[in-house]
Amino acid sequence: MGIELQNITKKFTGYTALDNISLNVASGELVALLGPSGCGKTTLLRIIAGLELPDSGKIILEQKDTTNLPPRKKNVGFVFQHYALFRRLTVFENVAFGLKVLPMRERPSRSAIQERVEHLLKLVQMDWAIKRYPSQLSGGQRQRVALARALAVNPKVLLLDEPFSALDAKVRQELRRWLRKLHDEIHVTSIFVTHDQEEALELADRIVVINKGRIEQQGTPQEVYDHPVNAFVYNFLGNVNVFHGRIKNGKVTLGTHHVDAPDELKHTEERASQAFVRPHEIGISRIRSAETDLAGTIQEVRIMGGQIGLNLACEGFEHPIDAEIQRELYLNLQLAKGEKVFVSLNRVRVFTSDYEI
Repeated sequence: MGIELQNITKKFTGYTALDNISLNVASGELVALLGPSGCGKTTLLRIIAGLELPDSGKIILEQKDTTNLPPRKKNVGFVFQHYALFRRLTVFENVAFGLKVLPMRERPSRSAIQERVEHLLKLVQMDWAIKRYPSQLSGGQRQRVALARALAVNPKVLLLDEPFSALDAKVRQELRRWLRKLHDEIHVTSIFVTHDQEEALELADRIVVINKGRIEQQGTPQEVYDHPVNAFVYNFLGNVNVFHGRIKNGKVTLGTHHVDAPDELKHTEERASQAFVRPHEIGISRIRSAETDLAGTIQEVRIMGGQIGLNLACEGFEHPIDAEIQRELYLNLQLAKGEKVFVSLNRVRVFTSDYEI
């Protein structure tokens, strides 16, 4: 079932949470709402679920206006950030709860409920814990049970609010891969909220970047990461070096360094600009290979598995530059803290905007 949001606006005392947002989610699609805390993404999720009402706009589910319907009539599954499992109910009873409280005419038989719950717990790899209580499970296990409970009523839409934020890094990574695989098997239309760009890039079919109640950009993870439309999106998606400078005569001045302005900005009048370079797009060498190379000194070395992070003090730049290089290159160049190197800024992206980074 597809979802269509038409001009959704929601205001609270003193601020606008959602500002005229329109969005279409195709049937079977997995979409990430990505943005900083307070940008409106959870409010939008709650409005879709019927837990909040918009001040204006419509929510169309299965080509029906469901804006004012209560949650129980929307056939939407919701997985909360902190699981919200019933502590005094077993895993089986938690997952079966939504089926057991259905009106009598809609409620499956006891044997059908048993079969449905057992199937879902097997699907989420928790069938071994059917008689356990939430307190006997880890955070990742509780989150799987919460997902099974949301799926029990066979929802047309699945909504997940920061589903992995309370878990440690390793469990988060495992559950992300597991959820992507599960989604590919069941194909339920899903929207999940996150402020973790890595999570969105790994999981989603499409990313919707939200800032201050408005959609900044939407597209596939590849499109949004490689072709950000503005400074906010570039800065928010992944680690990045930000350089504040000016555009003049077709050149961007960054400290004492100059790079060519992008074609669309070559003939603009002099103005402030922001330039961005991702750490993995910075070259490190022992010899100067071009006039534009910067002379730098390694201030800090960070071991990042197969990658090595370098903190570089470069001539003409007020703040250090972060770079990431392959461990093999680091060893081949025999680099260490205090060593002198030459630094090349590759794939510099320049924006002129009113965003404060």
